Amino acid sequence: MPAEWEMQAAVWLSWPHNRETWPGQFRPIPGLFAGIVAQISRFEPVRINCLARLQPRAKRLCAQAGADLTRVTFYNHPTNDAWCRDHGPIFVRHDRTGEVAVTDWQFNTWGGKYPPYDLDNRIPARIAEKLQLRRFANSMVLEGGSIDVNGRGLLLTSEQCLLNRNRNPRLSRAQIERNLQDYLGVKQVLWVGEGIAGDDTDGHIDDLTRFFKTDGLVTVVEPNARDVNHKPLEVNLERLKNFRTPAGRKFDLVTLPMPKPFGFRGQRVPASYANYLIINGAVLVPQFRQKKRDAEACTILGDCFRGREVIPIDCYHLIGGLGTLHCISQQQPL
Repeated sequence: MPAEWEMQAAVWLSWPHNRETWPGQFRPIPGLFAGIVAQISRFEPVRINCLARLQPRAKRLCAQAGADLTRVTFYNHPTNDAWCRDHGPIFVRHDRTGEVAVTDWQFNTWGGKYPPYDLDNRIPARIAEKLQLRRFANSMVLEGGSIDVNGRGLLLTSEQCLLNRNRNPRLSRAQIERNLQDYLGVKQVLWVGEGIAGDDTDGHIDDLTRFFKTDGLVTVVEPNARDVNHKPLEVNLERLKNFRTPAGRKFDLVTLPMPKPFGFRGQRVPASYANYLIINGAVLVPQFRQKKRDAEACTILGDCFRGREVIPIDCYHLIGGLGTLHCISQQQPL
């Protein structure tokens, strides 16, 4: 599995249509997606899973947002929801031949929380068939947001998610690691602990800690000792400090602030600046209408990804569905 900062052939999205995902606040969501499509299309192709009858309006919205429609392709792939990071294919590339293939894992809406999910679970097979790519199916439950790789044999994940009994109760830690090694070409799995408050995915790594280079990690921290996120993120930071590269060196470790806590309808949302998306030539950074912290996150990530344009994306409404930029997307490597 290549690192996200390697060259991409396209970014995949699944068009939003499930109003229950954003109860009472769905109206702006399709337009927000269209704006994200427009930004990505400046740099590379966008491929969108979207039921045929929804495509005319989706195309109009993308055109209105300024998307380069010559770089946007819609596929008549029906979905249950919009979280392509988790139900989409996880692409791999052959080290010698360069062949790109699809790995197809089981998807059960984060432990069976939001049925039905039958259409989402078919998306990797549909994409593999449409693109005529080889597909490697695995019966293990795995979401793309639960892992992050450096493209050189290391994979990051969290114990709260991958060891959760609502995913693979019959698999041991060693068996889970073996599946990741065999299907994604990784040599070592690095485990952090708990995720952030409000995260219905049970601790996805893309809200916590990400690689920004082969030997560099960026991780969120909560400076407010009274906040529920302070302790678990402090524990994760200490664990990261003890990690070593295959060469035996410490990782270059960068900390990101957490946004100030907020929520909708009395429910705290898992807002995190770690849910950024790397594309060819740019990095899209979620923003939560917190001027100072939003700007700080852009500055920090800009330093991490020098040479890429930093594009702030207003995700205030998007996070009402409990995910943002990384959660809605899945990169296809070149």
